[in-house]
Amino acid sequence: MKQRVLVASNRGPVTYQFGADGSLTGRRGGGGMIAGVTSGLAALGPEASVTWICAALSDGDRLVARRNSAGTQDEDGVPVRMLDIPASIFDCAYNNVANSALWFLHHQLFDTPNQPQFGLAFRHDWESYLAYNEMFAAALADEALAREQPPSGRLRVLIQDYHLSLAPRMLRERLGDAAREAGIAHFSHTPWAPPDYYRMLPAEMGRAVLDGILGADCAGFHCWRWAAAFLDCCAVLLGADVARTGGAGPLGEGPAARGPVGRVTYRGHATEVAVHPLGVDAPALRERARASDVRDHAGTLSRAAGGRKLIVRVDRTELSKNIVRGLAAYRELLVTRPQWRGRVVHLAFAYPSRSALAEYRAYTDRVRELARQITEEFGTADWDPLILEVKDDYPRSLAACALADVLLVNPIRDGMNLVAQEGPVLSERGCALVLSREAGAAATLAADALLVNPYDITETAEALHRALAMSDDERLRRSAALAATAAVDPPARWLGDQLAALDPGTGA
Repeated sequence: MKQRVLVASNRGPVTYQFGADGSLTGRRGGGGMIAGVTSGLAALGPEASVTWICAALSDGDRLVARRNSAGTQDEDGVPVRMLDIPASIFDCAYNNVANSALWFLHHQLFDTPNQPQFGLAFRHDWESYLAYNEMFAAALADEALAREQPPSGRLRVLIQDYHLSLAPRMLRERLGDAAREAGIAHFSHTPWAPPDYYRMLPAEMGRAVLDGILGADCAGFHCWRWAAAFLDCCAVLLGADVARTGGAGPLGEGPAARGPVGRVTYRGHATEVAVHPLGVDAPALRERARASDVRDHAGTLSRAAGGRKLIVRVDRTELSKNIVRGLAAYRELLVTRPQWRGRVVHLAFAYPSRSALAEYRAYTDRVRELARQITEEFGTADWDPLILEVKDDYPRSLAACALADVLLVNPIRDGMNLVAQEGPVLSERGCALVLSREAGAAATLAADALLVNPYDITETAEALHRALAMSDDERLRRSAALAATAAVDPPARWLGDQLAALDPGTGA
């Protein structure tokens, strides 16, 4: 019997671009969330009937959405329904609320003497955010009610991330009595702000976000810290009935790395709150790394390194990724540990992100300027201490991770961070991981990584020194342990656990 699964996310599994001749070409959508959900759905096999609902992001997407009212398909044949959301609504909802308010909130990025400013303009933007979520809820309800339910059980709906925090409640209200036959889940791929920081949102909007997610039967997070913060916000700001499972352990982790951690009862409905860590599909990742394009990049990077040790980072130029402090730590390493001059190269791959926002354009400029200063200060005729690339190149990133002696992952806050897991899996000679304690991945990788305070440049520089000086045996041992941990929760398990939690008798 086929099971029916609906997925909803802002970005979809396929995107379309116009060629020089005006033709449309589809390619797989980018990002860790897309990769995780796509891999997880593939593991369900032909017994699952899946539809993925997303926003039309490019001009090509919008044309496809208008031409194909019945939808399109991704590379794996999954039906995709793209929503042609009016540009004014999308811009206000996506850029001004989701990315400038909710993303900054959960990553604690606000420059509080100046931002945020929640005035009339923001309330106008909030109306667009409401409309954006309503469009997704309407599309999900349409899909849910348009077809006869399979005899195998309930329809299951997987709603992804902070863009769609209101959609679970909106969907439940649209379905009415039919909601009893559906299982609705919401998954947050970001951290969750603690109550004292979360209170910066206007009260009515902060409550609406919490209430929206509590429309789901299950709310998922990557680690215990983020789930616990959500439970705290529900108790403090909504006065909801919150029942918790267990207490905090090291790094804020609960007694178990995955599974239910609490239940919130609000407005007569109970929502299970659970931890579902997302790891990597190690066999698939290693197979991709054996492809000729990756090997070609590996050869080029090896020649550029010239036999020196390699410190690698792979990030988007996203404010939360903390690239500037990472570069400052590398500079301090060269200042305080001159023995590494001429013996190490830093490969810093920083891919463009959210260039529509002025803060991101300015941050990218700061990254480029600091990289230039490091090269001018330390570079010699036969040694380039830093190779910075600000362009997207996935095969080259895989090659860099395979060659890394040290992998630097130092976000201010991060929901999970797949690069911290991909690096050790891809490593060919063992890599030491310097990891921010504020990354969700620290919950599972702490024992074998070198943890740092992401704000402490000196501590990070010292960790880079320890990693570079680490013996081959210790580096290999740590890298192998990190790779094994990263492979424990592949996307198939991550998504499968969420679907299982929606089975009758296991959820609310």
